[in-house]
Amino acid sequence: MLRLAPALIVTLLVAPILAGLAMALLPAFGYLPALGGESLSLAPWRALAAQPGIGRSVAISFAGGLVATALSLAVVLLYLAAASGSRLDRWIRRLVSPLLSIPHAAAAFGLAFLIAPTGLLARLASPALTGWEQPPDLLIVQDPWGLSLIAGLVIKEVPFLLLMSLAALPQLDAERRVAMARSLGYRPAIAWLKVVAPALYPLIRLPVFAVIAYASSVVDVAMILGPTLPPTLAVSILTWFSDPDLDQRFLASAGAILQLGVTASALFAWWGLERLMARLMTAWITRGGRDRGEAGLRHAGKLPILFATGIAFAGVGGLAITSVAGFWRFPDALPRTMTLDHWAQALPALGEPLASTALIALGATLLAAVLVLAALENEQRTGRTASKALWLLYLPLIVPQIAFLFGLVVVMEQLGTRPSHGLIVFGHLLFVLPYVFLSLSEAYRRIDPRWTRLALTLGASPNAVFWRVRLPMLLAPLLTACAVGLAVSIGQYLPTQLLGAGRVSTVTTEAVSLAAGGNRRVIGVWALVQAGLPLVGFAIAIGLPKLLWSHRRGMQGAP
Repeated sequence: MLRLAPALIVTLLVAPILAGLAMALLPAFGYLPALGGESLSLAPWRALAAQPGIGRSVAISFAGGLVATALSLAVVLLYLAAASGSRLDRWIRRLVSPLLSIPHAAAAFGLAFLIAPTGLLARLASPALTGWEQPPDLLIVQDPWGLSLIAGLVIKEVPFLLLMSLAALPQLDAERRVAMARSLGYRPAIAWLKVVAPALYPLIRLPVFAVIAYASSVVDVAMILGPTLPPTLAVSILTWFSDPDLDQRFLASAGAILQLGVTASALFAWWGLERLMARLMTAWITRGGRDRGEAGLRHAGKLPILFATGIAFAGVGGLAITSVAGFWRFPDALPRTMTLDHWAQALPALGEPLASTALIALGATLLAAVLVLAALENEQRTGRTASKALWLLYLPLIVPQIAFLFGLVVVMEQLGTRPSHGLIVFGHLLFVLPYVFLSLSEAYRRIDPRWTRLALTLGASPNAVFWRVRLPMLLAPLLTACAVGLAVSIGQYLPTQLLGAGRVSTVTTEAVSLAAGGNRRVIGVWALVQAGLPLVGFAIAIGLPKLLWSHRRGMQGAP
């Protein structure tokens, strides 16, 4: 059975995406017999071209994906160059998991509550620094250029790229490379950028591509922070898909294929930027310059990541304050009164979404963990790794969700599958599985094979070795991988909304739906609950091994 696990994972990752893209492509050209489309036609594309502001929607999606990715990658690389091995580095590494666990929607709400004209930052600066006695008439959140959207994406993608970079660095022996460059007179930050960064980037190229795909086609964050007239392309597609007029499905299909083209164009443009940066880096490396700009690099590396980290946690703090705020007029820095009325009003409505969220997240994560453990155990027993197929893990992350999920919904409708929790679990599994595999695979492959050989020589069967040796040793990294999977599932908006046809409510869908309303207190309650749920998983992942292995100190943490 173990030999089937790799093939099953590939099938789960590839088949739904291909089927979804195929069933999005046909209606895009007018063919969907269930809705009266009996022949191929360009009518959906003509309707799409006639949509007001479609060009601007495409431009914002394209530019936002590239700019957010470039800024996130620059922050991560400059930070690693400036702070590797320092006290700040150790501190930031401890915060990566909590930052990564904050769902995108919760982080977006937190940022919105900070930077809005009546947000915390304006209140703290007013009236002493700004002179504002009333909120300024400024369009900051949902600005027409998508700047607040880009900022929200950067805050969330920096921890992801940093985690991917930290996972890849052990393969490079970065300390030895930097030491060799320093022996030639190069300052530490410059040495890191010249000898480590060029070797690191190929190892994180796929995660970078995943960030481009996500940032150019994101829906939930764009609904909270993105422009509205017109919205981003992905938000427009969701609006057309949800329209009661079923003829809009053809328009939505054409938009989904256009979104696929926008993301592919962004990836192609990034490939061109890679070629350009490779030439510029080659010229910079060969030119020498052992200490020029060292001080500037150190500040440029430390300040942005401290700023992004501070904004992320301040946003969550802002959600907490807003959720218990009573009377709070501008420009008061803090509410004059605190109340739990908003929580009392929200608690009755939280039960069903919380139960659905837990059921879906646990189901998708447990399925992913079983499949990943089976595949990795098969690697151990056969001695063959699936390194060449690693890019398939990123396929659900690189193909825009809105492009293939729409087609997948059509496939399920054709099969007569009704919206249910099980269908949503399957949809979440497509996105949870890659993260669980990436989180667990390195720890699994690092286990000293001598433990296995020792157990086998004592008469243990291969199955007994797995259950009594490898699994106990992997408890901490396995729980961490499951916590990551839970966080990914909890934050999924589009798969829940589309595959559930709006009939299955989770904390995330409810929180995002409140974005159109003006009640910040209620939004604060739901967004804070959404932000806190993943932390429960990480708390268990950290605390349970310490509790179980309290008498075995070496097994309390991940290897």
